[in-house]
Amino acid sequence: MTEPRNTDPYTDPRAFYGSELRRLREAARLSQEQVGERVFCSATYIGQFENATRRPQLEMSKQLDEVLGSGEHLQRLCRLARTSKVADYFADAAELERLAKTICEYAPVLVPGFLQTEAYARAITRTATPFASQESVEERVRARMDRQGILDDSTRPVLWEILSETVLRSPMGGSETMHEQLLHIVEVARRRRVVVQVLPFTSMSEAYIDSMISVMSFGDAPSVVYTEGAGSGQLIDDPALVEHCQRSYDLSRAAALSPMASLDLLESVAEDYRVT
Repeated sequence: MTEPRNTDPYTDPRAFYGSELRRLREAARLSQEQVGERVFCSATYIGQFENATRRPQLEMSKQLDEVLGSGEHLQRLCRLARTSKVADYFADAAELERLAKTICEYAPVLVPGFLQTEAYARAITRTATPFASQESVEERVRARMDRQGILDDSTRPVLWEILSETVLRSPMGGSETMHEQLLHIVEVARRRRVVVQVLPFTSMSEAYIDSMISVMSFGDAPSVVYTEGAGSGQLIDDPALVEHCQRSYDLSRAAALSPMASLDLLESVAEDYRVT
């Protein structure tokens, strides 16, 4: 059974959701395992909702309301608990990142969020949302930087990044920003729990993925895939589709430059961007 964390339910909507779920479950004299069986998930999954480590889902809340006879109580709390600093379509994936054992990402066009500098994040945010206020832009940049915090914890996921060479050659934010950005990737890649590879143009015929994907694996749950497009994102948990994405990722990893050769290329391209 997953133990509840020490979080005040009256100051944290997600913790309040979890405490109410636990109260309703215990009032119904059901274990986490028994509730999980009725809504087709594991006891661990229920426990993660109760201890507020997993963001509640509206459809799951509807099922829980039906099982626990709580009307629409959990559904209403779910709407409150789903507030997030990141875009709503990405929020569920952001929560899963904190639970993942490994995160394997492929980036076809832009530097992945985990590796971005503030200047680069600011440049692409301004490009993607040209009419947003400066305050809104800065808020998104802060959220991106906060997300990177999980890389500083030795208990957090191992991160594996494959960057298309296009990422290196697209001068987002200008030469100075790209010079700083590519050297930052090299610095981060020297961390023990972060691996970066570059998929060069010459290898595109051997392995090709046409969109950003993130394959997340867990110690006690099946892997999931998150894929993202312009202003939209999707979590995929269908086993066949997850396996397909994993195989495509493995092919890209095999076709990419070695980690050492990738760092050499990153440093070389960074020099091309150097402002003299």
